[in-house]
Amino acid sequence: MRDALLLRGTNDFDDLDSYRRFIDEIVGRINARNGKRIEAERALLQPLPAQRTCDYEETRVYVTTTCGFVLRKVFYTVPSRLIGHHLRVRLYDDRLELFLGSTALMTLQRGRAGPKGKHGHVINYRHVIHALRRKPMALLNLVYRDQIFPREAFRLSFDRLLEQLPERQACRTMVELLSLAHEHNCEAQLAQALQQCLDDGQLPDLDALCSRFEARRTNSIPDVNVQLAPLSDYEALLDMATEVSA
Repeated sequence: MRDALLLRGTNDFDDLDSYRRFIDEIVGRINARNGKRIEAERALLQPLPAQRTCDYEETRVYVTTTCGFVLRKVFYTVPSRLIGHHLRVRLYDDRLELFLGSTALMTLQRGRAGPKGKHGHVINYRHVIHALRRKPMALLNLVYRDQIFPREAFRLSFDRLLEQLPERQACRTMVELLSLAHEHNCEAQLAQALQQCLDDGQLPDLDALCSRFEARRTNSIPDVNVQLAPLSDYEALLDMATEVSA
């Protein structure tokens, strides 16, 4: 593997699937070269176990007041309701499965530490948005600030806000936009609206965007009229049951 990476010229891969294809190619070449010896040994191999072996490592983490935990030099965010809890983690090569006791909670994509031991981050803005609304200025110096933006239009909009507004106002506006995307489930549509503002050379109008997406959410909820049966119907059924039993 070391020689193959040296010949390749770099240890960087675009994604996990690319790395897995590289490994499969190396292993395939080795197996082909040793095919005759493998076939000779195959007849002496014992049957595979009836059950699948454990392919994960289990550990425990503690969720801090930052709405997250650190595991293998990677910071992961989780919902704020889990603050103060110890979670059981099944660590796979590509994901983390989180459990509270025996209850499965969620699955997170596994992150990797950066070069030279730098911490990595797996961030979901929905997990930390409520804390940011209490302290919007924290957005300015977050070490994972770039990862908190769910789409490129959000990041570019924040850069534009910082260029043209005071820092406090820019942070407050951006946090409210992220909150709007979370609370009204309009992340993709809001990103399109922000991109249009960028293309037009304008700043996002927070009040106009809130009115637009809050009104759409309100109008999308249908009116449901529930007709309750009168109590006399239940009394009639009880009378019928009494007559049948008699």
